[in-house]
Amino acid sequence: MGTKIFKNLDEQLEILKDKNLIVPDEEEAKSVLLRENYFFINGYRHLFTDGSRNFVEGTEFDELYATFLFDRRIRNIMFKYILVIENNIKSIISYQLSKKYGFKEKDYLNAKNYTQDTLKARQVKDVINKMKRQIRKNGKQHSATLHYTSNYGYIPMWVLVKVLSMGIVSELYNILKDEDKTAINNYYGLESETMSIYLSILSNYRNLCAHEDIIYDYRAQRQIPNNEVHEKLDIPTIDGEYLYGKNDLFSVIIIFSKLLKEREFRDLVGEIGYEIDVLDGYVKTVPLDNVLNKIGFPSNWRDIQNI
Repeated sequence: MGTKIFKNLDEQLEILKDKNLIVPDEEEAKSVLLRENYFFINGYRHLFTDGSRNFVEGTEFDELYATFLFDRRIRNIMFKYILVIENNIKSIISYQLSKKYGFKEKDYLNAKNYTQDTLKARQVKDVINKMKRQIRKNGKQHSATLHYTSNYGYIPMWVLVKVLSMGIVSELYNILKDEDKTAINNYYGLESETMSIYLSILSNYRNLCAHEDIIYDYRAQRQIPNNEVHEKLDIPTIDGEYLYGKNDLFSVIIIFSKLLKEREFRDLVGEIGYEIDVLDGYVKTVPLDNVLNKIGFPSNWRDIQNI
């Protein structure tokens, strides 16, 4: 197995130039590499390669960096709206369970209040144990949980959900009784399986956003079900499968269209559209549609707000 060795800024720049990248301002480029990290900047080269390891003729460093910044800004926008949905779903789940079963630990930690499907018995136990660990971990650290523990001797569910990760909330939804899922789903007009997939994908992307991972070409393991967005945007297919909007960045946009309020979703589209327009002003060597398709966006993606 080969060994990667340290490369100084001049050497990093030479590697990029050897791959046919034009660097008009080398000092500024080295400053960018120092601040942002060669590994992550280089992670966007696939948009500009010609089928080999070399960049498309005429590609400049500023185009590569602009794509890096685009991904960062899109990631921040996505993260903001995922947090909105996370807060909403936590509130709705805690309301439903507190209303029906009670809001103290003895209520929401009682396995009888979740699915009685024997095939999910271990899953129910695991999720409850995860919630118990969060109570132990945050009971005296988080201001809200500390307040209730100190003053009332318990942590109500509507407070506990604030310290649960999106991943745990996704798992929590999956162990709910069918009637509780239905009560939650009715708010959004979705089927249980669809909601389960949506929450899983959002949890996945939330982690990517929180850790500043590259998301522009990320593909989730699960795929969202086909819906009217795929059909009305006339998204192309191969062998009957839609090319975009299944497990890519655009699939998250579709999820947003179902889980956000209309005004919130229009704001989201506007913010993303602005960043795409900014990127279009920098990227000259490859068509904008190539970039959009790489992130799973059809050329007419903005029309989603009219569906």
